[in-house]
Amino acid sequence: MSAHSDATDESQSESTSNLAWFLTGAIIGATAALLYAPKSGKDTRQYIADKTQQGKEAVETAGGDVVEAGREMFDRGRKLVEDAADLFDRGRKLVKG
Repeated sequence: MSAHSDATDESQSESTSNLAWFLTGAIIGATAALLYAPKSGKDTRQYIADKTQQGKEAVETAGGDVVEAGREMFDRGRKLVEDAADLFDRGRKLVKG
């Protein structure tokens, strides 16, 4: 059971890492595209400021969803552990007779 838990933790960590690298690449790509865009400096700076604000708002909005998903996963994990403990106790009682 511990091996399954470790594999799940590793998988979640890898998914988070992949998402972080994807977002980093997207930001770098968007920045490069803006630098080569045929706009004036003032227009480009305003565009960057607007998009940064939109991104900040999106992250703040999604942050609650991520926290809620984490809580749900924690609760499911706790229930799984409790169920496993109950099964273990039942098995031990059956063996003892």
